[in-house]
Amino acid sequence: MKASGHPEYRSVIFTDTSCNFSFLTRSCMDTKGRDTMKWEDGNEYPVVKIEVSSESHPFFTGKHKVVDTAGRIEKFNRRYGSKAKKA
Repeated sequence: MKASGHPEYRSVIFTDTSCNFSFLTRSCMDTKGRDTMKWEDGNEYPVVKIEVSSESHPFFTGKHKVVDTAGRIEKFNRRYGSKAKKA
């Protein structure tokens, strides 16, 4: 089997930006050029920032919380708002 055909499987820290929660797991995600962070075991791992995890998702928390970090409504109105008014 070719070694170059498989992605590298390594430890990565996923950080939920909405509630500042982090967890260490293994992933095949490309981590070149990403920030690194020192974990509890003293080693440094690449960081992947996510907006929703089990710590902030309403299904797991039982609380409804609106997360609009990217300004999705404003982006939609800028892109389609003037078209909707003309029609």
